[in-house]
Amino acid sequence: MFEPVLDVIAAVCLLLGALLSAAAGVGLLRFPDALSRMHAASKPQILGLVLVLAAIALTARSWSTVLVLVPVLLFQLLTVPISAHMIGRAGYRTGNFRRELLLVDELEEAVERASVEQSEERRRAEPDDR
Repeated sequence: MFEPVLDVIAAVCLLLGALLSAAAGVGLLRFPDALSRMHAASKPQILGLVLVLAAIALTARSWSTVLVLVPVLLFQLLTVPISAHMIGRAGYRTGNFRRELLLVDELEEAVERASVEQSEERRRAEPDDR
C-alpha cells in the first residue's frame, strides 16, 4: 500500500530533477558571460542532482544504494562551489564578463596588484642589455 506512494514521489522527484538540470543546460547556453553561466551551472544543477538521487533512493529502497549515492552527493556539494569559484575567476581575468552587471567589483584591485607584480618580476628576470 505504501509502495505506490513512494513510486509517485520518486517520479515527481525525477521529473523535477530533470527539469532543473535542463534549466541549467539552457542557462549555460543562453546567459551572456562566464559569471552568469557559473550561476546557472551550479545552483539548479545541484538541486536537480539531489532530486534525481532522491528518486533513485526511493525507487531502489535499499541501504546499499543509499550508501553509493551519498558519496556522489557529498563530492558534488564539495566540488561545485570550488569549481564555480575558479571558473568565475578565470572568466574575470580573461574579460569574459559584463562589467555593467556587477554591483561591487571586489576582484579588480587584487587583479591589478597581481598584474603589477608580474610585470615587475618579468622586468627583473630580463637580462640587462646595456
